[in-house]
Amino acid sequence: MSIISVIGLGSMGMGAAKSAVSAGLTTYGFDLNPKALLAFQEHGGIASDTLLNATQKANIVLLMLVNSDQCDQVLFGENGIAATLQKNTVVILGSTTSASYAKTLNEKLQSIDLRMIDAPVSGGAIKANTGDLSIMASGPKDAFSDCQPLFDAISAKLYRVSDTVGGGASVKMINQLLAGVHIAAAAEAMALGLRAGLDPEMVYEIISNSAGSSWMFQNRVPNILAGDYTPKSMVDIFVKDLGIVLDAGKEFKFPLPISASAHQQFLFASAAGYGKEDDSAVIKVYPGITLPAAK
Repeated sequence: MSIISVIGLGSMGMGAAKSAVSAGLTTYGFDLNPKALLAFQEHGGIASDTLLNATQKANIVLLMLVNSDQCDQVLFGENGIAATLQKNTVVILGSTTSASYAKTLNEKLQSIDLRMIDAPVSGGAIKANTGDLSIMASGPKDAFSDCQPLFDAISAKLYRVSDTVGGGASVKMINQLLAGVHIAAAAEAMALGLRAGLDPEMVYEIISNSAGSSWMFQNRVPNILAGDYTPKSMVDIFVKDLGIVLDAGKEFKFPLPISASAHQQFLFASAAGYGKEDDSAVIKVYPGITLPAAK
């Protein structure tokens, strides 16, 4: 019987945790935000006030945290859970990290008789809430078999990249390269349209039905049009994720000039004070334009 523990009930983790509950899986959840715990409990999940309480009965632990530092803290820091987990528990790394970190983490977990799948996700909060995420995963076959009920509950597409940990993180890196570049390009295009005096609603409508469109253009520009920068995915997320991309470029001695330019735009926006806003706020760094007011 699968007993799930989801650590990190942010926009993605909450959706995954609720989807697991809706599928009938016994699911514990932990987050530092009391409001998130209450929302999870109201959905039927088992909200836990400590990491230990959230994981002591689990045989599958899904980490949905912001970065590798948070994962390390949860697993190996003060009150870390790695040493308390049952033998053969599967730790699913759902966070976006570098492939090198995923490989190192796998070695640490193997040394204490734990298994790991690196399984970064894509699809945003909406697809997380409907159990329709895309998951790029890699790890041992037996771990996949044990986690299949959870993957069925939270994903529409599960891509088994390889039997070796690190493959999923590598594919997610490519996805984030494109996502970050497309968001930055969408913001620049809309900023130029505004500077040219065009109606932004008209620009959005036309481009959405033309060859220059992208999924990110259609998904993020409505935030700009509504003047709503409530974070679904923050500017600082792409400071991190495109940083992972550029670190891989250094590792492979491979040039990534477009990724570097997009990274600078997100850095610019973060330095200007927009780091905790929605990533569409990268448009705010462009001078000489008046953005649509909040509706």
